[in-house]
Amino acid sequence: MQRLILSLLKNRIATKNLEDLDIRKDCMEVVNKTSIDISRKLFGSSLHIREVDAGSCNACELEINALNNPIYDIERFGIHFVASPRHADLLLVTGPVSRNMEMALKKTYDATPKPKIVVAVGDCARDGGIFENSYAIVGGVDKVIPVDVRIKGCPPRPQELLYTLLYIMGKIRS
Repeated sequence: MQRLILSLLKNRIATKNLEDLDIRKDCMEVVNKTSIDISRKLFGSSLHIREVDAGSCNACELEINALNNPIYDIERFGIHFVASPRHADLLLVTGPVSRNMEMALKKTYDATPKPKIVVAVGDCARDGGIFENSYAIVGGVDKVIPVDVRIKGCPPRPQELLYTLLYIMGKIRS
């Protein structure tokens, strides 16, 4: 898997040291493969993402924002961030879901057209992380809305985020 992602990204990412691109073999966990397979047929060669911060420390957001810099340049793969969930194919959710954001996350999920994919980014979004037992936290994203893919890490590296998005688009086979 590591060789595959390196060969795919070797000519597309302007880095000096390709060893920095190593991807952990367990960087993501596909929870609902059926919805991903259905979505691949409909998305074509582009993917529109709505990023939702459900109560994070912003470390995951920094890594997500790094995807737009010239090193990764996700737009060349047909991946775009959108301002409205009504235009999104995929929800990228970060942070543990705080009680204040629970209803907003549900409304965002409901406003996203079907078929939709939900990706929980980071350890906090997976299971609540270090905030798991806090009075202000509901828990991981899957306690509020259904999750299709979970990305591990605190925070996950941009390479792993890019790998997961390309996997969802069908440009990488696992």
